[in-house]
Amino acid sequence: MSLGTDVVNGVVSLAISVGVVVGLMDDDGPWNRTDLLLAVAVSSFLSGFFTSYFAK
Repeated sequence: MSLGTDVVNGVVSLAISVGVVVGLMDDDGPWNRTDLLLAVAVSSFLSGFFTSYFAK
């Protein structure tokens, strides 16, 4: 697998995670919506990328 495959796996993980969070979140929490989605996006991308990278 190449680096491109690892990036694609990170993007797929990002899309799934952000989609689930957007679907389940409500507006009455103490957090900022943008900050929450950014944190989920970064962590899910890195999780998907490095899981694919080190699984070789």
